[in-house]
Amino acid sequence: MDYDEELDVRGQVCPYPALRTKKALMKMSPGKVLRVLIDHPPAVDSVQREIAKTKNEFLGVEEEEEGEWALYFKCVK
Repeated sequence: MDYDEELDVRGQVCPYPALRTKKALMKMSPGKVLRVLIDHPPAVDSVQREIAKTKNEFLGVEEEEEGEWALYFKCVK
């Protein structure tokens, strides 16, 4: 999937991946796509859940390799 910015939160545990994702999206322009790299399994769900509380759009998740995921969000504002 194409993206405009990337946020690497591998090695971080909840709640930091969600907080950093929210902060990154707040700095982005509407229509831009953020790719978030995660390696903490509970964060895959918690990041999606937290961003769902905002107006930003979840576009999907891809498993990059064993134990690592890329989540994609579109900045809506």
